[in-house]
Amino acid sequence: MLNIKLTIEYEGTQYYGWQRQKGFLSIQEILEDKISQITHEKVTLIGSGRTDAGVHALGQVANFKTNSTIPWIKLPLILNHLLPLDIRIRKAERVDDSFHARYSAVSKIYHYYILNYHKNDYNPPLFLRNYVYCLYGKIDLEKVKKAITFLHGEHDFSSFACSGTNIKNKVRTIKELTVNKKGNIICFYFQANAFLYKMVRTIVGTLLEVGHSKIDYLEVKKILEARDRKMAGKVVPAKGLFLMQVLY
Repeated sequence: MLNIKLTIEYEGTQYYGWQRQKGFLSIQEILEDKISQITHEKVTLIGSGRTDAGVHALGQVANFKTNSTIPWIKLPLILNHLLPLDIRIRKAERVDDSFHARYSAVSKIYHYYILNYHKNDYNPPLFLRNYVYCLYGKIDLEKVKKAITFLHGEHDFSSFACSGTNIKNKVRTIKELTVNKKGNIICFYFQANAFLYKMVRTIVGTLLEVGHSKIDYLEVKKILEARDRKMAGKVVPAKGLFLMQVLY
């Protein structure tokens, strides 16, 4: 039996997230159905983690085990012919039997993109509408950068975890968190050992309140320590979030 690792990219706009869910179209469902069509066997695809409805990926990773004799190196070509154009297989690799897309992961990298305009020139480009959070008004990135320093390292991120998860241990380690602006595009870069449900989007929403001077940057430390979701900011839209890479 072969253990096959897939690197996948997709536009999440039309899907109800990664995970197969009854009555909702998901990335996992489509991939499992197409792989089963090729291998003529029931396939269970293990993803590195869930992405929510509307979230995109350039480097999602999944693995499955198969007895099929189809050359695994040809899987991207075959699958991409069958898949819708908003889901692509970037790479297929044969891996050790012990490899598990979720449990073998060391860290994940996410980007969150914001298209930032001032009120007098706010006119979002048509072709970016599904990939960025459009936000007008000046954002003070120096204040945001000061607030970010409180989030580095290992912490209990309960204040930034939305309801909808049964995970009790909310301690995570943010290895890197930065923000940069090029032209009108602001990019938040996150690398952590793992993320809680909507954690990235809640952190970004909170940091934007700092950037808009709605809260002082020192409040972020208090919010983190409070371990209370009601203290943090709103969840920003899913369309600006990209799973860039899973590291093993």
